[in-house]
Amino acid sequence: MIVQTEYFQLETGAATDTGRVRDHNEDSFLPRPEFGVWVVADGMGGHDAGDVASQTIVSELASVGYAISIEDLQVRFMERLGRAHERILQHSASLGGVTVGATLVALLTFDDHYRCIWSGDSRIYRMRDGVLVQQTADHTEVRELLEAGLISAEEAENWPRKNVITRAIGVSPQPNCDVVGAELQQGDMFLLCSDGLTEHNSDADLAQALGSGMDVQQICDGLIAQTLDRGAKDNVTAVVLRCAAPLPVEPVEDVYEEGGGYDV
Repeated sequence: MIVQTEYFQLETGAATDTGRVRDHNEDSFLPRPEFGVWVVADGMGGHDAGDVASQTIVSELASVGYAISIEDLQVRFMERLGRAHERILQHSASLGGVTVGATLVALLTFDDHYRCIWSGDSRIYRMRDGVLVQQTADHTEVRELLEAGLISAEEAENWPRKNVITRAIGVSPQPNCDVVGAELQQGDMFLLCSDGLTEHNSDADLAQALGSGMDVQQICDGLIAQTLDRGAKDNVTAVVLRCAAPLPVEPVEDVYEEGGGYDV
């Protein structure tokens, strides 16, 4: 999927899989490059819960529409995310109050600016000039313990509650997200993924895939296949964006019509 803007040619790939263990896929993704929106949501709650939560998020965000600035796009995004949050809360109530929710990562772009918005442990990475940098910070119990100095990095790798998240859409009174942003540059690549991908792939694996020079859809398909080969204990989703140089615009020649002036 390719969308041309004034600043970039936006190339998008996306892929998801149930994995080797789960019996259904609770991940959902949304690529809307024409709006400047890319989303991955990882549901939790089982059948008729987690998948409904993630699908509710992407269905609401699909209507974000065309913005006039990055600030306007963020406002539009958060308004629709709030609607999804309320719908998930209502769905939870209809099921007797069981926990229903979804982690969220979203990339927003407008002109040469981007914003990352997230809640939970799905991630966004940026590859720039061959250097991979995680843009998001996991909302997890183990990260809080690590940052507080209560456990070591080695202990964190095998912490028994490693997958316990501290934020998600649909599990608190209001959506609780973090936001970071910066300027886009030609050549930037972004990976949005659920934790099913990062559970089986290191940062070095991701950097190798993004730096391979392959088509963005091939990168997504390759990451999913590699995760499946490594056991894929969870659902796995990958969305990749490449900000390539815009195609040159052909100049329009003036055509002179006798007696009628110039037809431009």
